[in-house]
Amino acid sequence: MPKNHVYVLGINAYDHDVSACLLRDGEIAFAIEKERITRQKHATGFYQEVVDYVLKAEGITLDDVDLVVRNCYVLPVEELEVRMVAQDVPEVMTDTDRKAAAKNPLYLSKSNKVVTLSHHLAHAYSAFACCPFDEGAVMVVDGVGNYAADIREPGQLTEKADPLGRESESYYKFRGATLEALKKVWLNPCRGFLSDEFYYMPGLGALYSRVSSYIFSNWNKCGEVMGLAPYGKPDAFRPLIDIEKDGALTIPEWDLSFDKPWLLGREPDWEKSPRMQHWKDMAWRIQDDTEKVLLARARWLRDTTGAKNLVIAGGVALNCVANGRLVREAGFEKVWIQPAAGDNGIAIGCALYGHLEILKQPRKFVMRHAYLGRPYSDAELRAPIEKRMVKLQTVIKHSDDICRESAQLLAEGHVFGWFQGPSEFGPRALGNRSIIADPRKPEIKDKLNSRVKFRQAFRPFAPIVLAERAAEIFEGEDESPFMLRAKRVVPAWRDRIAGIVHVDGTARVQTVREDTNPRLYRLLKEFEALTGVPVLVNTSFNIKGEPIVEAPADAVKCFMNTGIDYLALHDMLISKNRMHRFLLPFRAIGSQMSVIVKSGLEADAQIQGKAKPADPRAQ
Repeated sequence: MPKNHVYVLGINAYDHDVSACLLRDGEIAFAIEKERITRQKHATGFYQEVVDYVLKAEGITLDDVDLVVRNCYVLPVEELEVRMVAQDVPEVMTDTDRKAAAKNPLYLSKSNKVVTLSHHLAHAYSAFACCPFDEGAVMVVDGVGNYAADIREPGQLTEKADPLGRESESYYKFRGATLEALKKVWLNPCRGFLSDEFYYMPGLGALYSRVSSYIFSNWNKCGEVMGLAPYGKPDAFRPLIDIEKDGALTIPEWDLSFDKPWLLGREPDWEKSPRMQHWKDMAWRIQDDTEKVLLARARWLRDTTGAKNLVIAGGVALNCVANGRLVREAGFEKVWIQPAAGDNGIAIGCALYGHLEILKQPRKFVMRHAYLGRPYSDAELRAPIEKRMVKLQTVIKHSDDICRESAQLLAEGHVFGWFQGPSEFGPRALGNRSIIADPRKPEIKDKLNSRVKFRQAFRPFAPIVLAERAAEIFEGEDESPFMLRAKRVVPAWRDRIAGIVHVDGTARVQTVREDTNPRLYRLLKEFEALTGVPVLVNTSFNIKGEPIVEAPADAVKCFMNTGIDYLALHDMLISKNRMHRFLLPFRAIGSQMSVIVKSGLEADAQIQGKAKPADPRAQ
């Protein structure tokens, strides 16, 4: 049978957030992160699972792929794989990974159809190459990228950089499929012990991760730092970053005043710590510093390029509070942010680079949604609910109108697990793998945090809103389809939707249009018809410490082990019976113990130097 399509496979390899993206004729066919399959958050290691997932979803084999483009920010993929032959680094190659790699033709490949791309260039392509603009400026800011010595693509401004300098910030302009580098900020080599050199590098993302590690004993809790920041006292902490007149960043040395880190294990109850105000004030400081730096960078970029449009990628782009300020104050007419702005999105950038720069194909794809997972069959949907223990504890019915029936139950105060269609790619649940609730009462926040998510009480929840009603409820005309910008809630609406209003009067908004998610749009319309409120609470379908659910079995497990009242599994409506209420206390203890154990393992990995630095994730 003749091959009818051109396929390009992009891979973020080996370190955190391993992922794959398959392009079909220049458009994304499927994309997935390894964590969704293995159920290990920010999964590292070999990329067998994600490659198999996208190929199987498309119904092709690796032989059908025309080009493979990969990146690993640690080292070029081919060099890292050679090193792994002689080294045992379990977090990069477990025994299982080694066995899979040995049978995979991509491992240690010499094929000219398998190439490596540098980190920030991949981020840049993930943003501009699928944005809705024909021209504009590109901002890439993350924790750490590739070494200057490992960047082989021409025009990447490496000539005067220390060969051991690492990418921290990169700025470009684009027109059509042409990208030009304007400025790069490098992280110079830094002294440290174990693997903590990264935290002490003088970079914006690196510093935010350092604060995350200080407050939460985990480098990858940057989203929690952002959520904690509004509780701090303004200017109680001295600035952690200074911007010089030439734009250079100066990060003062940490001194003996930084003497209140959270030490997981010695002080197990974070929320009751006497150090809490210190942490709140520090979170406020790093968030404010970050916003000021990003705003200054964006204004410089606008003045330098004269561009009307800005696109953003890199882990720092997940900071939705800073993004909100950029939209309001940077002076660009339009701002577009890659929904998988962190290193999971590297797979998208690699694939699009291969399509545009290597295969010289035209740029035509616009990423209007992030629903890039594979579909699940009716048999796959039924399998987990046919298990004996599930059937014993639930009532399962087919709904003739799942949106109307769910809206009624939501209006009565019930919490829903909402599983529909393909999964979202990236760190945000955008309505296909979501936990949904009524936003009208403020106590919904405590209910979700304590009964469902098992996380800290200060953590806020995001709203989904009908796009055509958004400007009436949230300040600003710009849409936010990927939940990547914070907006102020209009004062007249704050009491009406108190469940999604953060302490600073803002909310991380997702606007919903019928053409990108018709079922979610219909649910909002039905809820509006009942309540007059075109808004619902939307949070990711998972518990603290676990990835967002991917498969039906993941959704059923989360539903059964938490205080979620109903599960909408496509057109099936599942509720719990009395037997489940009897067993729930035992399940809840098990779930919370699992979270504690996972947190302890993460802390141990940090202490032993096994955890790799990630892009700051403002979730």
